[in-house]
Amino acid sequence: MKRAEPQPAPSAMVRLRELILRGTLKPGQRLLEIDLAERLQLSRTPIRQALPALALEGLLVRAGQRGYAVRSFTVAESLSALRLRAVLEGHAARSIVLEGRGVQMAVALQPLLDDGDTLLASGLPMEVIEEQYGRMNIRLHALVVERSADDLLHNLIARCNVVPFTGPGVIAFEHRAAGEVIDLLRYAHRQHHAIADAFRCGDATRVEMLFREHATTQEDSLRGGDLAAGAAPPPREPRIARSGKRSRRPAEPSAPSAAGQPTRATDVR
Repeated sequence: MKRAEPQPAPSAMVRLRELILRGTLKPGQRLLEIDLAERLQLSRTPIRQALPALALEGLLVRAGQRGYAVRSFTVAESLSALRLRAVLEGHAARSIVLEGRGVQMAVALQPLLDDGDTLLASGLPMEVIEEQYGRMNIRLHALVVERSADDLLHNLIARCNVVPFTGPGVIAFEHRAAGEVIDLLRYAHRQHHAIADAFRCGDATRVEMLFREHATTQEDSLRGGDLAAGAAPPPREPRIARSGKRSRRPAEPSAPSAAGQPTRATDVR
């Protein structure tokens, strides 16, 4: 009987993943076990086990016969992952409604909606609001995915979320006044309320479409607002941001439309 492969030490996995997602380990950088072991103050064994597991997640690529390097991501890859995540989350939401659990889902979302409302009316410094909004956003999206009770769906969404500028915890604005940023966050949070209302009303089609629409502001920011559909992405790689970490910000978005919907925005998903 074939012995199961040893699982990588969680501490090494988590810590290396965060170094990659924060951009501490740069795209294209060759990773050496001895250097990583010294950095993390671990033995080389958990590092050796963690590297191939991170490659399976899509964060690393093979470099040579035994080595690994941090994967470089393009704007096109991030757009593809974002679109897939929006479709998958919409499918998760639709399945919840079709199973007759929409009202329960709306009730479960209400504390997070209240937290968001309180935060956006708090008058706290903008950096604090961005950090706390990102954390709330992660919990809200994760709750919907968890309630779908579909392990395959969970895994697919998790794979999408490792691509930079795709996960719901990313908050990235560029050259925006605090008042403009708070308006964009309020718009995104109003979409959260609309999603909860669709759950409450048992409208499977609307809740699915709302999740897809919810991704458009982030998509516009990745495209820079100036790229035509199908055009080649800009040459520079997008930088990674996590909840609580401000990234380099995309170009100045257009003014909100007459209906109050921003025609361009960054990741407020």
